[in-house]
Amino acid sequence: MADHGPLRTLDERLGRAVAASDLPVGPAEFCADLGNTAVALPVLCVVMVWAGWQGWRGRSQEASDEGAPVRWWLPPLAAGLALAAVPALVVPLKLWLARPGPPQMAGGAHDGFYPSGHGATAAVAYGVAALLVIRGLRRMRAGRPAAGTVMPTVIAAVALLNAAVGLGLVRRGYHWPLDVAGSWCLAGVLLAVWCAVCDRWSGTGGGRAPGR
Repeated sequence: MADHGPLRTLDERLGRAVAASDLPVGPAEFCADLGNTAVALPVLCVVMVWAGWQGWRGRSQEASDEGAPVRWWLPPLAAGLALAAVPALVVPLKLWLARPGPPQMAGGAHDGFYPSGHGATAAVAYGVAALLVIRGLRRMRAGRPAAGTVMPTVIAAVALLNAAVGLGLVRRGYHWPLDVAGSWCLAGVLLAVWCAVCDRWSGTGGGRAPGR
C-alpha cells in the first residue's frame, strides 16, 4: 500500500467505481457511521455488562463442574482491551504507510488511510460483542438442541454488518477497498488473541454444557 503497483492501481480503480455507483448515499452513510467509536463503543459496553452479569451468575456452577477457578470477568474485560488496542495499532500503521485517501478526501489534513480505523473499530467491537453473546447464550442454553444454531446465526449477522460498514466507507469515498480489507485482517488478529486468552485463562470453557 505504501508504493504504487498493480494491486494498488486495481484497488483504486475499484474504489472509484463503487464511489461513483448508484448505491444509495443515505444508507451508505448510515452504514459507514456504524464504524464510528461513538456508535460501536456503547453497543460493546452493553454486551460487556450483559456478559459479565451472565458470567457472575454462573460462576459457582462452572467452578464446581470443571474444578477450576472461574474468571468470569475476563472475557468482557478482554473485549474492552481489544477495542482499546484498535487505535493503538491503527494510528501508527497509518502514519507509517501514509497512504493517500480517495479523491473525496483530498482536502483532508493528512494522508494515512490504511488501514481503516472505522473498519477496524466495527470489526473488533461487533465481532467481540458477537463472541461474548455466543459464549453467554451457550452457557444459558447448554444441553438444548437449539444451542448449536447460535454461533452460525450470530456470525452471519456480524459478517453482513461489517460488510455493510465496509461498503458504506467505500461508497462514500472515505476509504479504498483495501483499506477496509486491511482493517478486517487486523481485527481478525485481535479477535483470535481474545479467543485464545479467554479459552486459556477464563476457566469457563467457552460456555460448554456441564458434565461434558
